[in-house]
Parts: sequence; structure tokens; C-alpha cells
Amino acid sequence: MNDWFAYNILGLPERAAVGAKHVDDLMVWVHYLMVALFIGWIFYFGYVLWRFSAARQPKASYDGSKSKIPSYVELVIVGVEALLLLGVAVPLWAKNVDHFPEAKDATVIQIVAQQFAWNARYPGLDGKFGQQDMKLVADSNVFGVDPADPAGKDDVQVFNEIHVPVNKPVLIYLSSKDVIHSLKLVAMRLTQDAIPGLRIPCTFTPTKLGRFQIECAQLCGNGHAAMAGGFIVVQSQEDFDKWLASKSGGASAQSFE
Repeated sequence: MNDWFAYNILGLPERAAVGAKHVDDLMVWVHYLMVALFIGWIFYFGYVLWRFSAARQPKASYDGSKSKIPSYVELVIVGVEALLLLGVAVPLWAKNVDHFPEAKDATVIQIVAQQFAWNARYPGLDGKFGQQDMKLVADSNVFGVDPADPAGKDDVQVFNEIHVPVNKPVLIYLSSKDVIHSLKLVAMRLTQDAIPGLRIPCTFTPTKLGRFQIECAQLCGNGHAAMAGGFIVVQSQEDFDKWLASKSGGASAQSFE
């Protein structure tokens, strides 16, 4: 029932990550509550028009309603809202911010947002990121990679197209080069703000092969719409390994002006 409502009534897009259904279920239950309130208020409004019409009550009463029903209804609504918040929303949020996969078991990616594109960096075939120094950050070195560190020689840097293997946790360290952006992967039901000066972790586990759009959920300037030009490409582990090997050692930092 929830899935039918999510896809046919709310028009939610396909799900492509572990845990995405829980996010959809929360949205569906909130809409159930809103539908119930909407119908309830329509009936109540009709009842008030009938009950207090001039034809039924030509002389006004200034005593007001003494019924306890509105109070009980309000308590029920507050109870349902508290249940959705404390029983569904908070546990779902806590699970996503407190339980991150171990780096050795995940695809680790550094992402730096900028006006108006996405930069991504992977450790190379040695599995190690080269050292970084924020003093080295420039248009030609978005991540501030130290060129003297041999561990960074095979690191992979890509622009607007991020590859990940299917059915394996992805651990993202997210930041911004300029203003506040927000990484939104709709199919993965993932949204995380990218804030200058901070490196914020977020995670998802893709479950479907395909090419999925990246969007920016924060208005970030006149070219904000161009942020939708990024994509997450989910592929088999074998294809991902081939792609990474083809890029390793030959990557160069890119910038969007």
C-alpha cells in the first residue's frame, strides 16, 4: 500500500539505495496524516456552517462551545505527530548520521562542490589518498593535493561524473570550495549540505546499476541549475575496477569557471 501511494499518488522517483524505502515510508505516513487532517477539517467546516447558520440559530450565543471533543482531537493529532517524529524520523536520522561503514569496507570518495559543478577524488590503486594542504588549493588543484607526496600520484580526480560499485557502501567526505551547496542524490534518498571549511561524512549503499542525476538542494548562485549536470554512475565491481584503473595515475584536477 505504501509503495503504491508513493509511486502513483506522490510520484516519487525510483529507489536505488539501501534504506531508501524507509525514507519513502516516512513521507507516505506524513501525507496520510495530512490527508486525514484535510478531510477532517472539510467535514468540520461544513458542520460549523450548518450548525451555526442563521436559519438554525437566529439569535447569537456568546457562551461558546463547551464540548471536549476538539481538545481530544488535538491530543490525538499531537500524539500521531510525536509518533512519526520520535518513532520514525529521529531513529532514521540517527541511523544515517551515527553508523558509517569502515573505510576498508567502503568506496571512499572526497567530493568538493563549487559554483557550479562537482569535483570528486578517489584513492588510486594503492588505496591511499595523497596528503592535502589547504594552502595549495587553487583552480588547478581543487583538493589541495601535495604534489610531493608519492601516495597521491595515482589518485583519481573526476569532474561531474562519479562512479561507484553496486551493493557496496559508499563513504563520502563532502565539502565546498566557495559557498554552501547541498549534495542531493534523489534516487539514493540522500541529501547533505556542503559547507566551506568543513569535511562532512555521509553514506549510502547503491542497489541498482545505472546513471543517476546529482542535484544541488541549496540555492548557490546564478548558475545553480548547472549543478544538475553531475551524475552518479553505478556499475558492477569489475567495471568499476576497470574504470578506476584507467583513470589512476592519469587524473588531473579540473575546475569549472
